[in-house]
This record gives sequence, structure tokens and C-alpha cells, in this order.
Amino acid sequence: MYTAASNRYDSMKYNRCGKSGLLLPAISLGLWQNFGNANELKGMQAILVAAFDKGITHFDLANNYGPPAGEAERNFGKILSSELSAYRDELIISTKAGYYMWPGPYGDWGSKKYLTASIDQSLKRMGLEYVDIFYSHRPDPNTAIEETMQALDQIVRSGKALYAGISNYSAAQTKQAAAVLKTLGTPCVIHQPRYSLLDRWVEKKTTSQNESLLDVVGNEGMGCIVFSPLAQGRLTDKYLNGIPADSRVGRSLPNGAILPKDLNEEMLGKISQLNALAVQRNQSLAQMAIAWLLKDERVTSVLMGASSVAQLHNSLDALTNLSFTAEELLRIEEILESK
Repeated sequence: MYTAASNRYDSMKYNRCGKSGLLLPAISLGLWQNFGNANELKGMQAILVAAFDKGITHFDLANNYGPPAGEAERNFGKILSSELSAYRDELIISTKAGYYMWPGPYGDWGSKKYLTASIDQSLKRMGLEYVDIFYSHRPDPNTAIEETMQALDQIVRSGKALYAGISNYSAAQTKQAAAVLKTLGTPCVIHQPRYSLLDRWVEKKTTSQNESLLDVVGNEGMGCIVFSPLAQGRLTDKYLNGIPADSRVGRSLPNGAILPKDLNEEMLGKISQLNALAVQRNQSLAQMAIAWLLKDERVTSVLMGASSVAQLHNSLDALTNLSFTAEELLRIEEILESK
């Protein structure tokens, strides 16, 4: 039976999730791509316990993570039961529903029927009585936000989740969702958007009040945990010398995270220049990309995936240098805006 490191809280930075009482580690562990049936349980276990030993208390899942869908929750539940059950009260476990999960009209999107059934299935797969955060994984264009938020409110009130969150909602949708939940008495505690140096849609002023998603999150007192912080691998050293033939992009796999067009000559040049700046900061490109996100106080946590303990530790080393000079920030913008 695993015994956690006694110094696990010594080096991790914890940030308050908006105006709530919840604190999240600056780096959280996402189980999106490396906890399905193609991976060995022993390797998954090593990553999870290594993360907790380094102060990562937050593990993020969704009903459809795998593959196949549901497998990440099952595998996490096995490891939780065998290794981490004694530390349940030190963990923040989240899951979501909103993407396709089962056939028929009730296994997708944002109806109360789907979200209510999904949380019950997720709890069963993980062997839990409750999750700490339950998200609406995406807005449903055919279901009123009011119904989806009522489902989140009901799930929290039932004790199946402690906090309600949303993911992939636009700035305007986030504002509307927060208002509905506020009237119901269950605040929207956190938003989980995609955000990186190369994907900055959350900064664009899109509401009628000229607010960005980050503005709305800050104004509403919500936390923000960002996913895909490395732009699906582009903000790493993987492509510094071009596209490897054995990479998903090089093999043109249909489920590749990025497409060859996303790594054209112009983009590869920008990645190379960003890497040079990271080297000057004594960081890897990935570490600088993580640090850049955490410079904004509205970003509560950066959600990282890991296929190995070594990769996990490399990401955590970003926390040793989170400050940027004005010149470094200006140089980053010059690189990104260059043609």
C-alpha cells in the first residue's frame, strides 16, 4: 500500500479558485489521453502517486475519457481504491458530461436527463460517493442554459458533487450560466477553457460589454483552469527540428491532436524563436509556456497531461520560475505577431 511523501505540500503553489473557499494546485493532472486501455495500469499508478507526492491534489476526468469512453474513470477508480483511498479528503476529483457517451437521444449534450444519468455512472466507475467538481463539458445549442444549470444545481444539492463548473463556454455563455446558477443558489465556481500561447481566444473581447472570457471569469469571481497549455505538443521541443516521421502529425493519423497545416514553416519558425527565449530563461519551451499562463492571476491552475513520471516532473519544474520581465513579455508578443 502506497504511503504519500511527508513533504508533498512543501513545494507546490496553491491558488484560490475565484472567490470560493477552494484552493487548487498551480499545476493539476488531467487524465484525458493517457489513462485508457492502451496504457498499462502500473504506469498510470506511477504517474498518479508521483503527482500526489509533489503536491498535485487535483485530478481531472470526464465521462468520455479513455479510450474507450469511461475507461479513464475506471482505471482511476482502481488506483484510487488500491493506493490513494486513505487520502481521499486531500484530493480534488473532477469529472464532466457533455460529449457523446452512449447511443440514443439521452447520451450527449446538456439535458438534465443526460447530466443526471452521467454523474451516477461516473461515480459508479470511480467507486466514489461524490466528486469535488462536476462540469457541463460544453454548451448545448439545443438545450436552454437554464436547464443545464438546473441539472448542475440539482447534482450539487444531491451531494453527488461539491462544486459546479463549466467548460468550453464562450464569454457570453459563461456570463449567462453564472447568472442562472447565482439565482439558483449554487455558484459557478470554475471554468475550464482551452488556452495557450498559440490559442488565445479567451483574451478576445466578445461580449456586448466588451469583455473577454478572462474578464468574465474575473468579474464573476470564478476560478479558471486551462487545458491544452502546450497547444497539443507544439509548445515543446518535439517539433524544433521539423515534424518527426513517427509523430501523429508525421503519420497523418486521423485522431492526431494537430494537423500538418498547424506546423507550417511560419509556425515552426515561431516555435524555434520561443524556444530560444525559454533557453535564455533556463527553461524548456514547455516550462515557459506553463509559466506564461500562470502569470495571469485569473488562471487558477494549468491542467497538464503526462505519459510518464519524467514528463510530469518536467512540467512541475515550470514552477521554479514564474516571473517574466517586461522585455520578455514584449519579445513573446513580437514573435507571435511576426510573419
